[in-house]
Amino acid sequence: MRFVAELDAQALPVEVTEVAGRFRVRVGDEVVEVDARWPAPGRCSLLIAGAAYAADVTEKDGWFTVDVAGETYRIRVEEETRRLLRRRGSGVRQAGGQVLVAPMPGRVVHIAVREGQAVKAGDGLVVVEAMKMENEFKATLDGTVKEVRVRVGQTVDAGDVLVVVG
Repeated sequence: MRFVAELDAQALPVEVTEVAGRFRVRVGDEVVEVDARWPAPGRCSLLIAGAAYAADVTEKDGWFTVDVAGETYRIRVEEETRRLLRRRGSGVRQAGGQVLVAPMPGRVVHIAVREGQAVKAGDGLVVVEAMKMENEFKATLDGTVKEVRVRVGQTVDAGDVLVVVG
């Protein structure tokens, strides 16, 4: 699986592959073998390149605080495709509006709005299935739906305009 880890305002690509009950973790160009066990909730025992570590892990609002070897790290880990959808699929703001575009190919499975409908920031607009995951895209501002350019069941390509809010 591919992830993006945010640490100290830096986004790092991470790839994790399970091999015989252990994990091969690639962060950038560095590859390490990791054996991880969870002996208790919030407590992780790690064996990394022959060195043993105990980590305390807590989660709040999608961010993990990891205390290990006297250091504290605040990390958000997100599956790469989900991050792409969240960052690109939430729509592009243009002067006075939002143009929601498909971040990747998929199929429209639900349309929550109609032209002329008032929406508030955070309201759901459309759901697109991509890579066997349903992804809901929301309004980023208050406004009125100016155009709905898709229909349920339609296949869309990356960059296709789905909804316009003004």
